[in-house]
Amino acid sequence: MKLATWNVNSLTVRLPQVLDWLAANPVDVLALQELKLTDDKFPHAAFKAAGFESVCFGQKTYNGVALISRTPAQQVTRNIPGFDDDLARVISATVAFESGSAASDIRVVGAYFPNGQEPGSDKFEYKLAWLQGLRAWLRTELATHPRLVLMGDFNITFDDADVWDPEGMRDQIHCTDEERYELNALIALGLTDAHRLFAQAPKSYSWWDYRDFGFKRNRGMRIDHILVSQALKPLVSACQIDKTPRHNERPSDHAPVLMELKG
Repeated sequence: MKLATWNVNSLTVRLPQVLDWLAANPVDVLALQELKLTDDKFPHAAFKAAGFESVCFGQKTYNGVALISRTPAQQVTRNIPGFDDDLARVISATVAFESGSAASDIRVVGAYFPNGQEPGSDKFEYKLAWLQGLRAWLRTELATHPRLVLMGDFNITFDDADVWDPEGMRDQIHCTDEERYELNALIALGLTDAHRLFAQAPKSYSWWDYRDFGFKRNRGMRIDHILVSQALKPLVSACQIDKTPRHNERPSDHAPVLMELKG
């Protein structure tokens, strides 16, 4: 059972790359972020032809999230219930895998966390409020769905190991104490960073700036995460960042993160 997340930074531009990646990496669920298209423009037919079902929550120009799955998504929820937001940032669904039994169902939450722009800005305050709203909702969601995965572009690093220049980025966006507090508050709900369940190479990043040869020089950050609930943690057998698509022509600035469950 494989799940993955990928901020594609425009599905219109990168649909062929996503389909090629799915052909090479036949995951059960792929969470996409930053679609940059409206629901009526979503390429459901292209995914169907590739053997996948899809549900989306689109928005023009920015934002937009989707779940691509081998089996139809059930109980689809868009955005954070109880949090007033007109931006398309969260899509959740229950996905049944091939066994078809209730015990194999997993609640998948795909999210595109706010960027926040810079500390002290209105967008930063929105980010913190959004994170608090997400946490409050996830607390109840975990009670209902103990087998839960939260994955997406979090726009937050856990610590200095996730940043190519920790001192230079100290107290900057993605690396502030306030953001990291909220990220660790999600962990405190009973979630675990799947990536760090395994030994990883130093400087393992999932995002690199297009400018100044950021990818070539590996000047990046790990801001794309997969968090698993306590019920799923013992089943996680692998988690890795796939940098291969970053070598594509006109790539996304993010790389996919993949996780495998066994048992």
